Amino acid sequence: MKVEVWSDVVCPWCWIGKRHLEAALERFEHADEVEVVWRAFELDPSAVSAPAGGSPEDRPSYAARLAAKYGTDLAAAQQMIDTMVARGAEVGIDLRFDRAVAASTVDAHRVIHFAEQRGGPALQDVMKERLLRAYFTEGEAVGDHDVLVRLAEEVGMDAQDVREVLEAGTFLTQVRAEECEAAALGATGVPFFVVDRRYGVAGAQPAEALLEVLETAWSERPQLVSVIPAAGPDAACGPDGCAL
Repeated sequence: MKVEVWSDVVCPWCWIGKRHLEAALERFEHADEVEVVWRAFELDPSAVSAPAGGSPEDRPSYAARLAAKYGTDLAAAQQMIDTMVARGAEVGIDLRFDRAVAASTVDAHRVIHFAEQRGGPALQDVMKERLLRAYFTEGEAVGDHDVLVRLAEEVGMDAQDVREVLEAGTFLTQVRAEECEAAALGATGVPFFVVDRRYGVAGAQPAEALLEVLETAWSERPQLVSVIPAAGPDAACGPDGCAL
């Protein structure tokens, strides 16, 4: 069974939703038969990346950026931040919005694609987690190529290969295709979970809700129906040899 998750590495609810999915899978009886694939979604395609380095005092606060985006005041924006920090803490996530550096995430998504190509869903998941922690906890500039190369190298990828991918624009077509697909599926925000292309779940729903969807989708999977082959039941091979 495949679970596809559209999300962004600068989306706090996406990290929280990732933890909820992991908790649901821990309780799912068939978790070893589930493949989780991360899909690209840019919360702000027009975002401009701030350079690595510099002081937080030299850039707008996250609260100011949030207030501008939603057309609210700083007090209301800070309340949103406080809520997200509290929810993150509940699942073991340290959200440090005071360190967050504005970033375009298209290149981060390309690196996540490269990780999947090189190491499958397992390495892709590790890369995704590393980028989320880098942005939200460590204050890394995840739109900066040097930072992306370093973070990818930390999870076992070859630095030169990653740099070549970034400079060549590799995987940009795949990222754009996934963003278009998200729109076609009706995703207007993230995280957006799609289970076996049958069920869509919007938002960082509780682990219990995600578990219920997983169990429902599993129970509705087509079952193999065995029939007696025309040659008869004995015309087959097994671990002990072939029947004569």
